[in-house]
Amino acid sequence: MKRMAFYMELQEGHLEDYTKAHNPIPKDVEEVLKAHGVHNYSIFHHPGTNVMFGYMEVEDESRLAGIADYECSKKWWLKMTNFLVCANPGDQKAKEEPMNEVFHLD
Repeated sequence: MKRMAFYMELQEGHLEDYTKAHNPIPKDVEEVLKAHGVHNYSIFHHPGTNVMFGYMEVEDESRLAGIADYECSKKWWLKMTNFLVCANPGDQKAKEEPMNEVFHLD
């Protein structure tokens, strides 16, 4: 199992909308994530900022790319562009910056 983390940034004033959209996430999106080996997936918000931190464990990192082949994933990512900062206007997916692990304790 590989641990992965990433950073995202909320658009100002969209924390409530983003939180509502994720509780719960659409069932088809959940099924695609699980079918591609995603486990223990959490997203955190840093209070007082627009910083979001995502963490997940994946069975095989190479399987993640297959998530993009599903229409439900594309729709979900496009919906999230209403709440998250994108690298460029008109992007179909919000900007996610991968993070490198510097410490782990089991």
